[in-house]
Amino acid sequence: MQLDIDFVRDQFPAFSEPSLQGQAFFENAGGSYTCRAVIDRLTRFYTQRKVQPYAPYGASQLGGAEMDEARARMAAILGVEGDELSFGPSTTQNTYVLAQAFRQKLQPGDAIIVTNQDHEANTGPWRRLIESEIDVREWRIDPETGRLEISALEELLDDKVRLVCFPHCSNVVGEINPVVEITALAHAAGAYVCVDGVSYAPHGFPDVGAMGPDIYLFSAYKTYGPHQGLMVVRRQMAEFLPNQGHHFNGCTLYKRFTPAGPDHAQVAACAGMADYVDTLYAHHFDEDVEPAARGKAVHDLMRTHEARLLQPVLDALSARNSVRLLGPTTAQGRAPTVAVALNRPAETVAAQLAWHGIMAGGGDFYAGRALKGMGVDPDDGVLRLSFTHYTTKAEVDQLLNALEDVL
Repeated sequence: MQLDIDFVRDQFPAFSEPSLQGQAFFENAGGSYTCRAVIDRLTRFYTQRKVQPYAPYGASQLGGAEMDEARARMAAILGVEGDELSFGPSTTQNTYVLAQAFRQKLQPGDAIIVTNQDHEANTGPWRRLIESEIDVREWRIDPETGRLEISALEELLDDKVRLVCFPHCSNVVGEINPVVEITALAHAAGAYVCVDGVSYAPHGFPDVGAMGPDIYLFSAYKTYGPHQGLMVVRRQMAEFLPNQGHHFNGCTLYKRFTPAGPDHAQVAACAGMADYVDTLYAHHFDEDVEPAARGKAVHDLMRTHEARLLQPVLDALSARNSVRLLGPTTAQGRAPTVAVALNRPAETVAAQLAWHGIMAGGGDFYAGRALKGMGVDPDDGVLRLSFTHYTTKAEVDQLLNALEDVL
């Protein structure tokens, strides 16, 4: 089974937008295009249901029902219970709230583990716990490969570690970390696990329930949706941590880590992401299966398509002596987020690519710790070329031709 790329692109209004014609989008790691189902739901909410939800009149009842639908359907795709999924204004904000909750539970001398492979949004709030006399230990990447070696984690784990935080994959290294293995290792040591899935989820929603972490976070605006952060907090973890919301919301699991009220319209529009998964599944498959199985099938379609397009990009860049490709050189086991260190500021190269119709970015992408860990000057940054399943072979060819001219 191959992904029907024409059908996929028909689901995204951006690909028929005249102002974007001729431009190939390779900055998806910064935010994806939005699918039509999300746009339609957002428009409908703002035009028909933009009232306080859950009141006893029609528009309010419809608005509240759509918010509940988004939570229930996305939780089912992620393989967790409905009340284990929370929505917040961003993954950065969600992580900060969680860190404050842990601050109240941890004791001086307790330890947490973070990595220098992370985006700052996931590592920064946890590192601040050092202000409360928490022992913050750094699981460091291999300076040559950018990989997080399991043996290095084992050396950090002991009976003082209460939490292990790491990314599903880095936004500059791209290698997919073995969440199941790391989670099992941390749990065996008596620690909870928090996974930053922001750079992985755009390439297919994971079955969080099957993988086993206690917390899993990602951003809807990078998974074809509105600007919301989605946060799975498994029941045992959510009940262990103190309520961070209004005192009268403390008994509702999904409200415990949302200090402010939710953005009603954007939460409701997240149901469009579930619509999109179901639409792709129905187009490619006949068998009726549970939501998590539909999510996995669509995930696998996306990943297969991405890997086929990714390998030529990796081959072209790894063959150049003038650039340093970060992360693995093979498409299997990595996301199509490709960062290269150059011999000049990366932003200037991204600007040159724009003249060739390539939308890409240059900079440190809030991953300065990872770049320093690999000996890359964050001031020069890296050129990042990131795509997802709606990218075509023609766009990859356009990219490779542009790189030939610019590099």
